[in-house]
Amino acid sequence: MDDVAKDAPLGDARTARITAEEALALHAEGRPGKLETRLTKPLVTARDLSLAYSPGVAEPCLHIHRNPALAYDYTSKGNFVAVVSNGTAVLGLGNLGALAAKPVMEGKVALFKRFADVDGMDLCVATEDVDEFVAAVRFLGPSFGGINLEDIKAPECFVIEQRLRELMDIPVFHDDQHGTAIVAAAGLINALHLTGRDIAETRLVINGAGAASIACAELLKAMGMRPENVVLCDTKGVIWRGRREGMNQWKSAHAAETGARTLAEALEGADVFFGLSVKGALTQEMVRAMAPKPIIFAMANPDPEITPEEAKAARPDCIIATGRSDYPNQVNNVLGFPFIFRGALDVRASTINDAMKIAAAEALAMLAREDVPEEVSGAGAGKALRFGPDYIIPNAFDPRLISRVPPAVAKAAMDSGVARRPLMDLRRYARELASRLDPTAAALEAITERVRANPRRVVFAEGEEEKVIRAAIAFRNAGYGTPVLIGREDRIHASVAALGLPMPDGIEIHNARLSESNRRYAEFLYARRQRQGFLFRDCQRLVNQDRNVFAACMVAMGDADAMVTGVTRSYSVALEGVLTAIDPEPGGVLFGLTLMLASRSGTVLVADTAIHERPDAPTLAEIATKSAAAARRLGHEPRVAFLSFSTFGDPKGVIPGSIRDAVKLLDARGVDFEYDGEMGADVALDPALRAALYPFCRLTGPANVLVCPGLHAAHILTKAVPRLTSATSIGPLLVGLSRPAQIVPVEAGVNQILEVACLAAHTAIPR
Repeated sequence: MDDVAKDAPLGDARTARITAEEALALHAEGRPGKLETRLTKPLVTARDLSLAYSPGVAEPCLHIHRNPALAYDYTSKGNFVAVVSNGTAVLGLGNLGALAAKPVMEGKVALFKRFADVDGMDLCVATEDVDEFVAAVRFLGPSFGGINLEDIKAPECFVIEQRLRELMDIPVFHDDQHGTAIVAAAGLINALHLTGRDIAETRLVINGAGAASIACAELLKAMGMRPENVVLCDTKGVIWRGRREGMNQWKSAHAAETGARTLAEALEGADVFFGLSVKGALTQEMVRAMAPKPIIFAMANPDPEITPEEAKAARPDCIIATGRSDYPNQVNNVLGFPFIFRGALDVRASTINDAMKIAAAEALAMLAREDVPEEVSGAGAGKALRFGPDYIIPNAFDPRLISRVPPAVAKAAMDSGVARRPLMDLRRYARELASRLDPTAAALEAITERVRANPRRVVFAEGEEEKVIRAAIAFRNAGYGTPVLIGREDRIHASVAALGLPMPDGIEIHNARLSESNRRYAEFLYARRQRQGFLFRDCQRLVNQDRNVFAACMVAMGDADAMVTGVTRSYSVALEGVLTAIDPEPGGVLFGLTLMLASRSGTVLVADTAIHERPDAPTLAEIATKSAAAARRLGHEPRVAFLSFSTFGDPKGVIPGSIRDAVKLLDARGVDFEYDGEMGADVALDPALRAALYPFCRLTGPANVLVCPGLHAAHILTKAVPRLTSATSIGPLLVGLSRPAQIVPVEAGVNQILEVACLAAHTAIPR
């Protein structure tokens, strides 16, 4: 860490801030980096190897040699994008070189996979020579279905993209140019609609003359904006026809016939401002000089040319978008490139042309006009997301993006003649896309955004532990609310100092033994426990000495909204402390729910993983009902499987009887989710196996909620799977407490503690 202080905050105070240390820790922990290779075929036996490699691999090689198009059938080419950079313009950091660009390129690959299930590979090419770069990418082309160029400085990026598009028969797309242009165009379509403007008559001023700015000008002209109505500015002022200073062929192509020479002069009476420049470039005086209902896209990052507050103060009638996630109308490239490539790859497009870009922009614009799903709207910074001046661009985590944008891009590719594999049924294609991604990630992001919009006070009971302190600091930096550490002040401050961190503002420390609330909490416990063998001094001792009990009392008496504990004591011991002060919901069932997140098969919820050693039929039925509700909140349509060693009566035993009774109880209730059992885990997760052997089974797809017959089975499943696969587990999460409290496993790391604290805070938000 030569260049950045360990504790330096990254991000604005109004956004979810992280520290350099946190960012470095994420990239270093476990396997370094963010990517690894996964096999799609079993390679276990000698026969498997013979089929996948020698001699079997000769057959697809020979077929591809005879017909190159078969590479899409026999290899991963059709879903594989190269993310390529030479590191000459890395984010806002400048020319860092190819190697230093690799973390960004890995991140781009991760976004492709996360948002559109597109596989990628980062290629960092160590040359600034255009000819060498073009040759390197061109000759690697047979491996990929598309090329995403990234973080290459202008004007070389224009030359590189143009030459590669001419030389290659697969899509080549410089996202820094076109991604920004497409998303900004989507927002502009809606802003023009809201202000009653015709794009042909609209006057646009663009400040900045780099790759993204020029791409915006070109795309908007292709969409019908008159060239004479577009004025481009750079650091030397207006780019006017006849100017010689600081010009190149790309700027000259957009030189305007105008007498304006400064940005301020160009903006007089202008309808739209696009900023891709620097903080403060647009002043309030300039905004006041614009036409009525001005449209302002201040897209400089991390700080816009003008803040929304400043723009609204100058012109309350303006519509403003920025590149920032903490303001409405974020121009975010992730709304574009994953879905554009998804559509282009699925029709095997030879290029990404203007028609496909315009189709993507129009699809994004139309999506913003539709009703927003509740799980997305709830993340709207405390405001319901509805089409209007503060919502002209879809939320990046809207789960409908994958089923709206790729079909529009695919159709445009077919209509414009660049699709080599036309799709016959676009509606079916959209349905297939909608089921391609696991909705859990979007739902969890919506949860975190809702917590940021409704910050909570969360007690971290084991406040002297290093990883708990780190999690509390991260909780505060993420904007989730106020963390309350339970512990001795001197110990906590010493731990923070040992970490090399300053003690941030906004973190509370409560010493249980010295707290002014001791008497009140002891009286509260005594009133609860006096008829269960507890003397007052027993309750006083618990409050003084057991931090879990103290934290639970804080939550129970309304001094905090939620609590998290578990890193120093076993789950059962920690739960005993929580239940001393917090009761289960009246008439409900308390149980543990574990989320198993697998990169390939999606999310599965497993219950009960914490409480009931051998649940009876009514308990199983209640666990199934509440787990199904949790699955629905995560964006899944629940399919509940009651697991057993027996599948529909074979082999026979005592345990399956209680499961059958639970199924009968659900039958009598007429619940609104799919369920069946008893069945083995293989039958639950494999629809083909069910169809072949048990066609009467009610489940219509792989089960996504697994209700275990007992604690032993649940523990074996949830402890083994993450260590045998790449699955990540979250939980057990306590479901059914009257007040929000969560317990993490003893081995939990900082990120897991933070995740669970956020989930606890979310439970505390009134619905």
